Amino acid sequence: MNKKMIVSVDVEIAKQVINTEIEGLQSLSQALDYSFVELVETIFLLKGKVILSGIGKSGIIAKKIASTLASTGTPSFFVHPSEASHGDLGMITRDDLVFLLSNSGETQEIRDLVSYCKKIDIKLVALVGNSNSQLANAADIKIILPQIKEASDLQSPTTSTTMMIVFGDALAVTLLEKRGFNKEDYKLLHPGGKIGSIFTKVKDLMHKDDAIPLVGSSSLMSDAIMTMSLKRLGCVGVIDSAGGLMGIICDGDLRRNMGPNLLGTSVLEIMNKNPKTIDSESLAVDAANLMNENGITTLFITEQNKPMGIIHIHDCLKVGKN
Repeated sequence: MNKKMIVSVDVEIAKQVINTEIEGLQSLSQALDYSFVELVETIFLLKGKVILSGIGKSGIIAKKIASTLASTGTPSFFVHPSEASHGDLGMITRDDLVFLLSNSGETQEIRDLVSYCKKIDIKLVALVGNSNSQLANAADIKIILPQIKEASDLQSPTTSTTMMIVFGDALAVTLLEKRGFNKEDYKLLHPGGKIGSIFTKVKDLMHKDDAIPLVGSSSLMSDAIMTMSLKRLGCVGVIDSAGGLMGIICDGDLRRNMGPNLLGTSVLEIMNKNPKTIDSESLAVDAANLMNENGITTLFITEQNKPMGIIHIHDCLKVGKN
């Protein structure tokens, strides 16, 4: 068999797997009914936490769903069913909801969790493939996965686990929309790394109060240069008697106007009268893009044309590095 034929066979197998799992997702979408609505409403009104559990690959999916729910405003965590049988049941309270994942619904390891929920009247939810299983029959809310074949003849969990993980995503996004969970909430739960940096606002980074380099409109360039040197941001803003921003003088302006009379020149003659500004509620990434597009390194943050702060390109580039 030549190389081209081998590649063709491999690609066809891969396509078959993908198409089988797509069929599963399409069937899952069509199968969603009032049980999903009931689950969303129950979690939305829940006083406690959503406790997810499962064994094997279902357990791995349960961990992912718990993480997604927790990061989008629904308090959740994963409990391993074996550890639950050895004391971790004490982590689950009557105010919680237990959400069990099992394709067969007959998994031995989850039976103690089911029994515990029944004994102390904890709401039990099942995401299960077998509608006649012990788990499905015990659940207060049951989500039955469509009976679509696994992508392998070995029946290794593939299509079923794909449907489970996508169901978890659908549940999490539905809940966050229902809660009105927004970017500010998301940033609060993701302060570090790339996610935190995406939602960092200009107001979180800007230099303000005495750190803002400003001179009055009656000032001379000697005053402006002194202020630029003290504030160390490479520019100075020129304000009128009411505190409004009239213009900006940058390092480049000094070089272009260097001469024996510069120090005694009025700032009004040197300043750029159309400085770029940005709102404090803007994202830091938008501030960085604006500076890059205009070939500048600083932006004044204004409110009704009055400088409330200033941000340097380096402030934006530091976000998410720690």
